[in-house]
Amino acid sequence: MRVLVAGATGVIGRPLVGALRARGHEVSALVRESSRADAPDADGIVVADALDREALLSAVSAARPEVVVHQMSALRLLRDDPPEAFAQTARLRTEGTAHLVEAARAAGARRLVAQSIAFAAAPAGPPVLDEDAPLYVDAPDPGWAATVRAVAELERLVLDAGPDLAGAVLRYGTLYGPGTAYARDGGTGQRVLAGKLPLPEGGAGVTSFLHVADAVGAAVAAVESDATGVFHVTDDEPAPAAQWLPHYARTLGAPSPRTLPAALAPRLLGWFMTHQLTEARGASGERTRATLGWKPLRPDWREGLGRE
Repeated sequence: MRVLVAGATGVIGRPLVGALRARGHEVSALVRESSRADAPDADGIVVADALDREALLSAVSAARPEVVVHQMSALRLLRDDPPEAFAQTARLRTEGTAHLVEAARAAGARRLVAQSIAFAAAPAGPPVLDEDAPLYVDAPDPGWAATVRAVAELERLVLDAGPDLAGAVLRYGTLYGPGTAYARDGGTGQRVLAGKLPLPEGGAGVTSFLHVADAVGAAVAAVESDATGVFHVTDDEPAPAAQWLPHYARTLGAPSPRTLPAALAPRLLGWFMTHQLTEARGASGERTRATLGWKPLRPDWREGLGRE
């Protein structure tokens, strides 16, 4: 098949181009002008900014894809400018997705596969939730509420793209592995190594992890499937912070996380990290395994978290 990967220089997009080509697909990489020199090996390179509607329409038309894969974000900016990283990613999830849907339809594509996140659910109900759980669009933190609303809009745009453009949304778990925040040289890894990520009392927030290589494998499965809808893509071991954070620190050779009174956590850690460590829900991947026929090659985060 002819496949266009948008966001082809990212932590998932780059290896995805190679994985799809290895499966015999003809793959075009969509990159911004500033990233052209960093484009992966592909059968074709097309250049456009997803926020430039006309440029994107032209670029996607030139690639003539049967399947379009949306892996776009601006999270590369997280270390240098976190507010800008989240603001730009929100625009890519809303304006950028709308432009990409329009361009895919105009180019005659029949399928659109888009990345989302599996940790945006409202913290209500059991510790592990399926894809039908409501998203946390009314989170008390304005930044996280805006992020989740952008996620919800991305999913709506993809799933409502029309009868001629079938949509599948892959909600990735918390990524670890090379190039992620949880790599040894990533932002979270460095924070834990420095002993600057304490554990709030209880540590009951649940995280569902996902290795980057498994995110790539799930995207390949979705490209080659006809299934539509929303799918959690996670490993098999959702874990409370009280389990994974001390293990992660030991694996890194970092100091053991100190315990922090829960009342102090928001002031010292910020709202989102406190939410993740104290009340977040994990994500069930049963639907994905049954419908896409995918399963993680790294089913247990204990085997790899902190080792890369």
